[in-house]
Amino acid sequence: MSTFRLRIDHPFPPELAGGAVAIGNFDGVHRGHAQLVSELVDEARQVGGPAIALTFDPHPLRLLAPERFLPQLTTPDDRAAYLQDAGADHVILLETTPGLLGLHAEAFLELLLRDRLQARAVVEGFNFAFGKGRGGSIQLLRDWCRSNGIRGRIVDPVTESHGEPVSSSRVRNALNAGDVAEARSLLGRPYRLRGTVVAGDHRGQSLGFPTANLADCASLIPGDGVYAVRSGKHAGAANVGGNPTFGQADRKVEIHLIDFQGDLYGKPLAVDFLARIRDTQRFDSRELLMKQLAEDVARARDLELQDRLEDVLRREVGPALEIDGGAVEVLGIENGVARVRLGAVCASCPATIMTLVTGIEQELKKHLPEIEYLEAAP
Repeated sequence: MSTFRLRIDHPFPPELAGGAVAIGNFDGVHRGHAQLVSELVDEARQVGGPAIALTFDPHPLRLLAPERFLPQLTTPDDRAAYLQDAGADHVILLETTPGLLGLHAEAFLELLLRDRLQARAVVEGFNFAFGKGRGGSIQLLRDWCRSNGIRGRIVDPVTESHGEPVSSSRVRNALNAGDVAEARSLLGRPYRLRGTVVAGDHRGQSLGFPTANLADCASLIPGDGVYAVRSGKHAGAANVGGNPTFGQADRKVEIHLIDFQGDLYGKPLAVDFLARIRDTQRFDSRELLMKQLAEDVARARDLELQDRLEDVLRREVGPALEIDGGAVEVLGIENGVARVRLGAVCASCPATIMTLVTGIEQELKKHLPEIEYLEAAP
């Protein structure tokens, strides 16, 4: 797997030729994009070439209408990594230039797909538009593929039980509202924010909870609130917003990494948002604030551990014990005790429950020594 940074007016590497191609902004690389890449891979295998996902850097709106540009949901490098995780063999980050944006629809297809990539198949979403002024339609793409002997596949949107399609706009709306759980459901993974750690006013350290102040964030900052987060191997608590207790209205992103020792100033930091803990609020005294911060950190630690527990249940324990990972629901963790509920398929017999809980507990301790034991809830 490789990521290529290319320009339309330069030749493309030969290893990109003769495969299946999907073109799009892929902002967020959500579940709908993942489904499109899955079908792209299927087409690539049928034509015997690579699965190529092509996206743009910078976003075309930065050049065409900067006043309408909104913060993106991923950095270009993260977007490429997520597309490869979804199955793409190679990702092209195509430099957005006035010349590229000035290509009319058919010229865009001929130069990019026929000449540069020699595509044998094209896979696109139902709402794909392309070329100058987004003048190219799905029907034009179908006709062009047919006339050039290229396989064309249009992918339907991924919809949820209520029928609403998964989209980048929905992810953005959820994040703006601070609903990182909804964003995670749409993305299929926790939302990641990247930035650079800068010096703050050191107030967190004076309260016993030193924070890394994140600046120059490269993507959308979630709505104000306190969150459970993870950075690398460290659980953390993040405060997004002002500090009303001390009369500070400036919006900041402050990260307390639990049990972290070291200097982060001037270094890049990536933070995954796992769950929302509470709204930002004003406290009448430092003591009340410190008490709440201690509760927030404890809650963040438990939520991060619960997140890892659910992942281990799904990826490691379920297959090892030949049970469906979804048959075990994690209700919560407190002081090393994980409360779980077994699904109906497991809960028909008390002896079965005890045997299964014992097996899960033993398997979990191989991966999560922080879990002391399991408690099965009715």
